[in-house]
This record gives sequence, structure tokens and C-alpha cells, in this order.
Amino acid sequence: MPEPQIRKSAITVETIHHEGGPKPDIPVRRAAALTVIANPFAGAYHEDITGFMEDLKPLGAQMAQDLIDALGGDASVVESYGKGAIVGIDGELEHGALWHVPGGYAMRDKIAASKAIVPSAKKVGVAGTRLDVPITHTNASYVRSHFDAMEVGIPDAPKPGEIVLALVMTTGSRIHARVGGLAAEDVRGEDGLR
Repeated sequence: MPEPQIRKSAITVETIHHEGGPKPDIPVRRAAALTVIANPFAGAYHEDITGFMEDLKPLGAQMAQDLIDALGGDASVVESYGKGAIVGIDGELEHGALWHVPGGYAMRDKIAASKAIVPSAKKVGVAGTRLDVPITHTNASYVRSHFDAMEVGIPDAPKPGEIVLALVMTTGSRIHARVGGLAAEDVRGEDGLR
């Protein structure tokens, strides 16, 4: 397969000081990296598409590092993550699924405590389509305080023959998390769940 053809990329960083409650000592930061690529399978059905996952791996690694850098350069501050894809209308949902391995493993490779599966969302849409990327704790999917999502999108993407690839990382839980469940400090980190 050819190297991914990139049209544009963007990084968004949010710093959350509070949502009406007390301010924490350290604000929570969350960031999204988005890259718009040409969809090499747009316009026709292709039986064998899995080879493109290998081609996407360097892009996934770069996007993951870009996010870590946007959050200050220290991967140990990352507490949760997620991934997603928006496929242009000349493609199919399965083309977005190609991002599971190169996007998810890129983040897990760069974050030491990352046994938990990287949650994901994907859809087919037109330019300007938004996607809620699900977020969970990097080392234990059952940490309720880190159940979240970040809305992402690019106004002029995806065009019909494109895919928007997304990675999301955060430095903490929801800013005023207080609904119980497994606490981050109680994670055993044995199975990616608890």
C-alpha cells in the first residue's frame, strides 16, 4: 500500500479549571490530534484492506507523540485516552476500523501504564461532521471517574475520498468526578479492567 497522503492536521488542547465547583490544584488538560488523509479505498469495494494498517503505524506513532508533547512532553501525566475516525461518504465504516491497531497501539506503546483497551468510535460523514471520541483510563477500563468523551472534527473534512483520524489523551478524570466506582489510585493494573 502507498504511504498515507496527508492533507492537513490539527491539535486541540483544552485546560479545564472547573465546571462550577472548586478549582483543583492542577487543572485537567485534554488534547486531540486529528489528521486528514486520502482514503485509498474510496469509491469501490476492496476485499483486502488490512495492509493499510501497517502503513498507518508511523502516522499513529507521530500523532501519539504530538499529543504527549502538547500535554507538556511527559507521557506519565497521561491518565486516559481514546481514538476515532470519520470516513468520507465515498468510503465505508470498515475503512475507519483500520485505525484500531495503528492508533491504539501507538498510544499504548508510549504510555507505560496502559493495559486498558483504547475505546473508539467511527462513522461515515460529510465535511464538518463531528465525532464524540470515548475516553477511558489508560490502565483500567472500570475507573468510572475517567469515563468521558471529547468532541472532535475539522470544518472542511472529511471530503468524500478522505478519512479524519483522531487520537485523544487527558491528564485526569472529569474535573468534578464524584459518582463512586473504582478509583484511579486503587487500580491493580493486572488485566486492563481493574
